[in-house]
This record gives sequence, structure tokens and C-alpha cells, in this order.
Amino acid sequence: MLSSTLILVLCLLGFALIHSLLASLPVKKFIRRSLGSKADSLYMPVYNLIAVITLIPLGYVLYNNPGPFIYIVPSPWRWFMVAGQVIALIVGPRALRDAPHRFRLRAQLSAANTPEAGHLDIHGIYRWIRDPFLLSGLVIMWLTPFMTTNLLIIYILTTIYLVMGSIHWESRLIAQFGDEYRDYQKNVHRIIPRLKAYYEE
Repeated sequence: MLSSTLILVLCLLGFALIHSLLASLPVKKFIRRSLGSKADSLYMPVYNLIAVITLIPLGYVLYNNPGPFIYIVPSPWRWFMVAGQVIALIVGPRALRDAPHRFRLRAQLSAANTPEAGHLDIHGIYRWIRDPFLLSGLVIMWLTPFMTTNLLIIYILTTIYLVMGSIHWESRLIAQFGDEYRDYQKNVHRIIPRLKAYYEE
């Protein structure tokens, strides 16, 4: 019989496989060819819905098999950690609002320096940090005010996946925006926010 830890890892690997496959350019091109312009408005909502659905088995198994506790942070420190998690939860929607052009299917499939790819247009939270999704994900995980053995394993593997995903995502942004994004990378860190907002020259 499979251990709860192995089942959790398999659930996470299943999620990562589906998530990565749907984010791949060949699948995006197939969706764009199949649905035409409808894909531009449907892709992101459906992609996010599938991500949530595929995380449900992982959450269920982890809830029922958390493993032994490693630590529990006492009050009032736990509330500072929870406050940090709440702030991080706000970052995701804000990041989507500040750069919707980065997530449009048609733009992602276009060559750099074309009207379809668009201009990088750095504003909002992206003036301080290149990948707010990576930062918010890490904060939400590692500020959890308790830790169990199975939770620790999932957090470590998820951290690796998020970092690899961020590197892959930035390669897409370079393909979409070219030298604009390379110059941006030189001035703004991936997950360490700048103290002063960055402005395009």
C-alpha cells in the first residue's frame, strides 16, 4: 500500500504535468487554431479552473494525512505570518490587473517587435518586482504558522516547481518582448522587490 507521502508527491506531479502541458506553446497553438479568437478570452479562466480542480486531490490527501507536526508558531507571531499571507493573496489579482497583455494568448504566440506581441508596458507592481506570482506563492507557503512532515515535502517540491516555472515563463516573455524584457531584467529582481520603483526610459 502506498504511503501518504508518496500519494501526495504523485498528486503534485500530476498537477505539475497537467499545468505545464496546458501552459506549453504547442498546446496553446492548438487551442488557438481550434477556437480562433475565442481562445483569447477563454484560455486563462479555463486554465485557472483546471489548475484549481487538479489541486483538489492534493489538498484532500494532505488534509487527511498531514504527517507529524514539526512546529507550531505561537501567538502573536502566527498572526504576523497570517497577515503576510493575506497580503500575498492580494498580489496575484493585482499582478494580473497590472499586466494583462502578458497573459493574452495571441500575444504570447506572436514574435517579438510585432503589433500582436505588443509593448512590455511596465507599470503597477512590476515596477518593483519581475515575478510577483513567484514571490506571493513562496510567501503564502513558507509563512504558514505550522509545519508537518508531509507539508514540508510538498512545500519544498512546490518551491522547486515554481522557480523552474518562473524561469520558463521569463523565457516566454523574452520571446514575446525581446530586448525590452532583457533590459527590464537588468534593472528589476525576480523576487526581491526594489526599494525604488522602476520606470521605463
